[in-house]
Amino acid sequence: MRHDEIWRAIDTLAAERGLSPSALARQAGLDPTSFNPSKRHAGGGKLRWPSTESISKILTTTGTKLEDFAALVNGARAIPEARLKGRYRLPLIGMAQAGAEGFFDDGGYPAGAGWDDVELPSVADANAYALSITGDSMLPVYRPGDTVIVSPAAPIRQGDRVVTRIRDGAVMAKQLLRRTAGRVELGSLNPEFPELRFPVKDVLWMHRIIWASQ
Repeated sequence: MRHDEIWRAIDTLAAERGLSPSALARQAGLDPTSFNPSKRHAGGGKLRWPSTESISKILTTTGTKLEDFAALVNGARAIPEARLKGRYRLPLIGMAQAGAEGFFDDGGYPAGAGWDDVELPSVADANAYALSITGDSMLPVYRPGDTVIVSPAAPIRQGDRVVTRIRDGAVMAKQLLRRTAGRVELGSLNPEFPELRFPVKDVLWMHRIIWASQ
C-alpha cells in the first residue's frame, strides 16, 4: 500500500457517498481538516499517513468492510451482490461492442441507442457507465463476463485500472503504467500479455474503473 493509494481510497470512499473528504471526516467524528490535501505531507516533503484510528472510524461510519477498503486502495472494488445497496440502473455494453461507432460521443460519454442497462451500486458520477469484460488480459482480477463500472469524472493516477479508447477504435481495459507528455503506457494484469505504448495523440479518452461486480 502506497501513500497516494491510501489517500486515493479515502477520497473515493467519500466521493461514492456524495461527500467531500472534509465531510467524511466530520461524519466520522474527526477534525474536519483531517483528510485535507494540506495534511497529507509534512514539512520537507515528508509523507503523512492517516492513522489506523481515523481509518477505522470512517469504515464504521460508512459501513465499509476492511476488505472493501483494501480493494479501493487497489483502484477497484468487488462487492458480493447480496451486499449492494443504493442500487440503480447504469448503461451497459460489452467491451467488444464498445469499439464500434455510435456508442460514445467525442468525450467518451455513453451516447446513442444500443445500450442495455444493469442494476448496480450508485456512484457520484452522473456519466458513469458499465462494461462487460471480454478476453483474458485482466485475469485474475477481471474475468470474462464480469461487469466493471467506469467513471469519466474520476481522477486517474499511475497504477489505476482504466478503460481506454485508441484512435483506431479499440476499447480496452488495462492498467495505466506510465503517462508522459508524449506517450501512454498500458499493461495487462495477466503477465502473458505484452505492455502497450501509444502516442498521447492516439489516445482519445481514458476513464478509471471504480467498481467491479463479480
